[in-house]
Amino acid sequence: MKKENNNPYIFNSISELHKALEIPKPKHPLVSVINFEEVKCFEDVHYRKISYNFYCIAIKKNFEGKMKYGQQYYDFDEGIMTFFSPRQVVTTNIVEGLKLEGYWLVVHPDFLASYPLAKTIKKYGFFFYEVNEALHLSEQEEEILENIFENIEREYQNNIDHFSQDVMVAQIELLLQYCNRFYNRQFITRKIVNDEILIRLENLLINHFNDEEKLASSVPTVQYVSEQLNISTNYLGDMLRSITGQTTQQHIHNKLIDKAKELLSTTNLSVREIAFQLGFEYPQSFNKLFKKKTDMSPMEFRQSFN
Repeated sequence: MKKENNNPYIFNSISELHKALEIPKPKHPLVSVINFEEVKCFEDVHYRKISYNFYCIAIKKNFEGKMKYGQQYYDFDEGIMTFFSPRQVVTTNIVEGLKLEGYWLVVHPDFLASYPLAKTIKKYGFFFYEVNEALHLSEQEEEILENIFENIEREYQNNIDHFSQDVMVAQIELLLQYCNRFYNRQFITRKIVNDEILIRLENLLINHFNDEEKLASSVPTVQYVSEQLNISTNYLGDMLRSITGQTTQQHIHNKLIDKAKELLSTTNLSVREIAFQLGFEYPQSFNKLFKKKTDMSPMEFRQSFN
């Protein structure tokens, strides 16, 4: 029996993507704005798992049917935005006929190569969010972003001159800045959902630090916490910074220090034993973190109770 090929299909160029979507060749080889109303859904089984060698930024709306990403289904009655960085693997399964509106901006990294945006674009964490952490747009926000998509398209549709690339890169940067603002708004307006995540995070850390077996195995990492909450590390970190002003790592360390204070004040365990019980391989690492967080060494803290 032939083993199914589970490798993603890689789109190396924007021209190749246009061909697969059965639309005319791109006007510019390194940047394109695709209108979803003009494309056909990928029907070839080879396109179920895809990786693009360029940035993808999309507004999707008024979707008739449902689209499956991974194990979850999503509808797009209202405008949402998704972001993919180069070589990120996306698995999509269309379960009903596709009829979609919106825009899809694809930008090859080479288009940005001589601009500061080539570096700063990597600082936008939403390129590494999961699809279920998409940006949900209000009508006003949607209109603002659609205008930028149209400005980019209009620029390369016109005669290309020495200023065209500068203008398009500036528009892409403006688009990302707006998306960053709107994501921070979403962290606030989706307070109920985010409060639930905070509660789950608190319970996860409390349970971990109260479980001696888990505690002794290792200090929980940001990756471990994110996996347990089914949230990408970037989304969790950005959400926590927006709401609490602290990173995921700081939340972990705060709970760890709380547990350390409990052990120092209520047990006769040595500092070395406490360090090992908290999952530290080296006691000096525990001492350094404790002093950084409390301005006291573990022994100074213990002595303050005597």
